[in-house]
Amino acid sequence: MSKPTPISGFPEWTPAQRMIEQFVLDRIRATFELYGFAPLETRSVEPLDQLLRKGETSKEVYVLRRLQADADGPAGDDSLGLHFDLTVPFARYVLENAGRLPFPFRRYQIQKVWRGERPQEGRYREFLQADIDIVDRDTLPAHYEAEMPLVIGDALRSLPIPPVTIQVNNRKICEGFYRGIGLTDPEAALRAVDKLDKIGPAKVAELLAETAGASETQAKACLALAEISAPDASFADAVRGLGVAHPLLDEGVAELAAVVETAAAHSPGLCVADLRIARGLDYYTGTVYETSLAGYERFGSICSGGRYDNLVSAGGAAFPGVGISIGVSRLLGLLFGAGALTVSRSVPTCVLVAVTSEERRAASNAVADALRRRGVPTEVAPSAAKFGKQIRHAERRGIPYVWFPGVDGAPDEVKDIRSGEQVVAAAGEWTPPRADLSPLVS
Repeated sequence: MSKPTPISGFPEWTPAQRMIEQFVLDRIRATFELYGFAPLETRSVEPLDQLLRKGETSKEVYVLRRLQADADGPAGDDSLGLHFDLTVPFARYVLENAGRLPFPFRRYQIQKVWRGERPQEGRYREFLQADIDIVDRDTLPAHYEAEMPLVIGDALRSLPIPPVTIQVNNRKICEGFYRGIGLTDPEAALRAVDKLDKIGPAKVAELLAETAGASETQAKACLALAEISAPDASFADAVRGLGVAHPLLDEGVAELAAVVETAAAHSPGLCVADLRIARGLDYYTGTVYETSLAGYERFGSICSGGRYDNLVSAGGAAFPGVGISIGVSRLLGLLFGAGALTVSRSVPTCVLVAVTSEERRAASNAVADALRRRGVPTEVAPSAAKFGKQIRHAERRGIPYVWFPGVDGAPDEVKDIRSGEQVVAAAGEWTPPRADLSPLVS
C-alpha cells in the first residue's frame, strides 16, 4: 500500500489531543445537564429539500450517493445530504415527535457535521459541534434568549481556555431600523452588514446599494447602527440617538437590553451588545449570538446561534426556538495550533504493573485486576525485561507509577518514578493521589 495522502479539512487528533477533547466534551455536557438539557442524537443525513430551504448553504452541502446506484433499487438516495449544522435536523426531529415531547423542550446535541468550506486554521469540512436549543409550542418567552449566554458562559468558563466574550444583537433591531429608514429588503441589508468584518464599511455600503437598494444616506445610517457597542443596556440610548422609529425596533431594543442585563447580573463582562452582529442564516428572527476567544479574535466566532420563529412549523402548529452552538473542533484546533492546551500524560494509565518473569505474569495480571476494580487505570508491562527497561517504558508513556509484585513472600511495592519514592503497598488498599488518577488538562 502506498503512503496515504492527508485530506485537508478532516482533522484527526493525536491520542493526547483526543483525551483533551473528551475532557472538554465532559465539561460541556455536565454544564448542559446542570441547566436541565436532555441529550439527543439525530441521524447524519437529511433530505436535501430540508437542508436547502433556509439560508445560503447550497454550496456547502455534501450530497450522499451510492457508488453503485441501482436504478431498480429504493429511491431517494440522491436527495439526501449530510447535515451542515444541528439545528435543521433538530427542527425535523421536533416536527416528527411533537406529540411525544414535553414542551418547552430542552435538548443538547454533540455530533459531527459536514460543510464543503475551504479548509483553514480552525475551520474544517468535518467538525464537532455542541448545541443546546429550547423550543416551545406556538410561543416562546423571550427570557429563554437571555438564558443561552448563561449556559455557554458557564460551560466555557469550566475549561482551561482564555476568557470569552459573547457579542449579542437582535434581528428585530436591525429589521425595524432598516424598515424605519425606508429599506424594503431588510434581509438583503442584513446579509450585507454581516460581511462588515470581512470586507469593511466601504464595500458594505456598495453592497447595500447593490442588493438592498440603499441610498448613500441609508447606507450611512445602516453603518452607524452597526458601530454601536456597549457592555450594558446603554446601547439603547445610542440606538435612539439615531432618530429612527419603528415598533419592531423598540421591541428588539427591549429584548436585547434584557439579555445584556441578565448576563451582567450572572457574570459581569460576559456579554456585550454589538449591533454589527447579524448572522447570515435566514432563519434567525430575534437575539443572535457570536463568541470571541481572548487572543484569538481574528479567527472569528467559536460559538454562535440565535432565536428562530419560523424554522419549525407544520400546518397550523409552530414551534419557535432559540439555540446556540459551540464549535468544539474549531475551538480545539485553534488552541492546539497555538500549543495552548496540554495534558499531563499521553495515556490514561496511572500504574504499570511490572512483570518479574513470564511464568509469573498471572500474578501481575491479578494486581492489575485488583487496581482496576478500585478505579485505578492500570496496564501490565509488555514483557518481563529488566526492571530498568520496564521503568523506561513507563517514563516514555508518561505513566507515573510502576508496581513491583512481591516474590517469595516479599510484599508488593509501588514506585513513583518521578520522585523515586518507593513504598510497600497492597493492591486492595493503595490509592494514588487524586491528581495522578487521571491525566490533567491545562
